[in-house]
Amino acid sequence: MTAMKVKSLPGLLLAALCIGLPAAAQTYPVKPVHLIVPFPAGGATDILSRALSAELGRKLGQPVVVDNKPGAGGTIGALAAAKAVPDGYTLLLTTSSTHSIGAAINPRIPYNAEADFTPIVYVASSPQLLVVPNSSPAKTLREFIDYARKNPGRLNYASSGNGTISNLSTEVFKQQSGTFLVHIPYRGTGLAMPDLISGKVDLLIDSLISGMPHVRDGRVRALAVTSPKRTSLAPELPTVAEVLPGYESVNWFGVYGPRGLPADIVAKVNQAVNAALTSAEVKDRFARLGAEPVGGTPESFAAAVRAETSKWRKLAAERKITLD
Repeated sequence: MTAMKVKSLPGLLLAALCIGLPAAAQTYPVKPVHLIVPFPAGGATDILSRALSAELGRKLGQPVVVDNKPGAGGTIGALAAAKAVPDGYTLLLTTSSTHSIGAAINPRIPYNAEADFTPIVYVASSPQLLVVPNSSPAKTLREFIDYARKNPGRLNYASSGNGTISNLSTEVFKQQSGTFLVHIPYRGTGLAMPDLISGKVDLLIDSLISGMPHVRDGRVRALAVTSPKRTSLAPELPTVAEVLPGYESVNWFGVYGPRGLPADIVAKVNQAVNAALTSAEVKDRFARLGAEPVGGTPESFAAAVRAETSKWRKLAAERKITLD
């Protein structure tokens, strides 16, 4: 009996080790990853996230679940991501609105856009689009400017919220064009679009991603794009700069984690997103949406955001642009 016990001891030890092995050997991720989108369904960030999430889930080996947390110009969702446990299971797909424009002009932003997050990867960039209802008398950007100048304070514009890129881009447009448009903030451009279509809203500067499908379906009229040069994504449209020299506003999309996200998890998500961006399906979907994949390192993403924040801060100071 004693011999049997002695003989089985190595086997028992091996069995115990094997029981403990899976927990020790498990590597991120071992469960679904939640991707917070700080804007409502139907907006540019949401549409882009859904074009990316399925392929990203395949690269990570776990589902990537899109979790919309809209409100306050994107700061509610961004703050939720900042407060999340830094274990890689809560990530944030966001834009210029929460991490460069908000940081530049919003003194009440409830987080530090640089210190409270871990940059992971620059996902894509996209021009914006000036759209008006089909009922608008303006068929061109010049006609809209002339019409607005003749009717100061009688026209309005929608945005995705105070301090967002659509808000600030329109304020810069107002200043450069010498027009007075009343601001109507929404919780996202997807929520503003029905009112634009019905004619309750006179102007919306929206991402090409979320605005162009409505243009192509004939529900609204596009007047111009906000990129410095005409874009191959909509080559038929003039730029705002052709009428207002120097005007430019391009939206970026990127992935962040909470502050303190371990370097190995950052590297794994960065690698997975970069791989997803090279897939034919994602590239095709982005092209149809009007977004250009970017990718790159966490360091290059952080540097790009710092540069854009500096640009918006300087522009806001020069033009005395502040939140309502």
